[in-house]
Amino acid sequence: MERQGLLTVGQKVTITEGTLPSNYYYTIDPALAMSGNFPFRERLYAREGEVTDIVENERGFYVTVLFDEKPPSK
Repeated sequence: MERQGLLTVGQKVTITEGTLPSNYYYTIDPALAMSGNFPFRERLYAREGEVTDIVENERGFYVTVLFDEKPPSK
């Protein structure tokens, strides 16, 4: 997240999944924050979560979101 105040702890958020050649990445809608890259084996299945923490350091704001993660059944 680039600017303070875009998200608050306890806020419900939705994410959009993007695909790279060997990774996934996630964006908190509407383009409020972006994740790092996740290998295919660490794909997220939930698309809604709750903001649990926001930390500011010299590189920017880091948002932690808790998901109720349930992998697809086989």
